[in-house]
Amino acid sequence: MLQPHATTEYGTLRAVAMRYAGDHLRDLADPHPDPVFARQQATSAWADYRPDTVRRQQDALIRLLRGRGTEVILLEEAPGCSAQHFPRDTGFVIDHLLVVARLNSRHRLPETAALTRLFPDGPPVVHLPAGTIEGGDVALHDGTVLVGLSEETSPEGARALQQALAAGGVDREVRAVTFTGPGIVHLDDHFVIVAPETALIHRTVFPPAELAWFERHFDLIEVSDEEALAVQANILPVAPGTVVVAAGSDCIAAQLAGRGIEVLTVDYSEVTRVPGSLRCTTLPLIRS
Repeated sequence: MLQPHATTEYGTLRAVAMRYAGDHLRDLADPHPDPVFARQQATSAWADYRPDTVRRQQDALIRLLRGRGTEVILLEEAPGCSAQHFPRDTGFVIDHLLVVARLNSRHRLPETAALTRLFPDGPPVVHLPAGTIEGGDVALHDGTVLVGLSEETSPEGARALQQALAAGGVDREVRAVTFTGPGIVHLDDHFVIVAPETALIHRTVFPPAELAWFERHFDLIEVSDEEALAVQANILPVAPGTVVVAAGSDCIAAQLAGRGIEVLTVDYSEVTRVPGSLRCTTLPLIRS
C-alpha cells in the first residue's frame, strides 16, 4: 500500500501523481469573468492550449521520471474540469500527512475526488474545515511550511492547515507569505525551493520583509519578469542535486548548473500556455 511521505521539496522523488490534460477548456474570452480570474489575467499569460499536445509533452516527462525510477500514478480524468493536468493544486504531502486542498475554483472540485480514492484505507488523509488552500502555494522548508496567500489561498486556509498539522502530530510552523499586490496565481510561479538552501525567486512580487526572510534562508537565483511570465520558475526537483526545467529556460538552467545542480530538460511549451509548468503537473507522494 502506498504510504505518502515528504519532508522536503527536493528529496529523491519515489512516487508522483499526474493527470493527463482533459479536453475541457476555460472560456478565456468570457466578457464577465469572475473577479479572481480577471485579476490573474492581469498578472499572468493565459492562452488556449491543445490538449493532445499537452498530453504528448506530459508523456515525455513521464518517460523521464520513470527512467529515473519514479513511480508515476495517473489519476483518473475529471470530466468538465479545465486545467485538470495541474494536480499539484489538489493536494500536498507534509511529512506523513496527505492534505487534500480546499480549491478556490468550484468547477475544479471533482479533481480532488480521484486523489482521495487513491488512499481509501491508507494513511492519514486530512480535509481542512475552513478557508481555501492549494498545493501550488505550499512549500516545505526545515521545520516550516511556507504558504503563499495568493488568489487561491486564504489566511483562513493557512490557519486551518496549522491546526491540522498540530492535530496530526506534525511539528511545523505554517508561515504565511504575502505578495505586493493581487493577481498572483500561486507562490510556485514566483518562488520554488530547488535544492538544500537554494531557491528560485521572482523578486518583483514580494514586499521587502518577505525578501529579507528569503535572503536569510536561501541562496537565491533571481528570475526576471519575462522568465516569470513564461512560468520558467516552476521547475521540478527530482533529487537533492537534480532538477527538471522546461526547454528554453536557458538562463535559469545555467545558474543552476553553475551551482553544481544537474539540469534535465523537457519541452513544456504547450503546458505553459496557462500559468503552470512542471511543478504544477506533478503531485509528489513520496520523497525519500
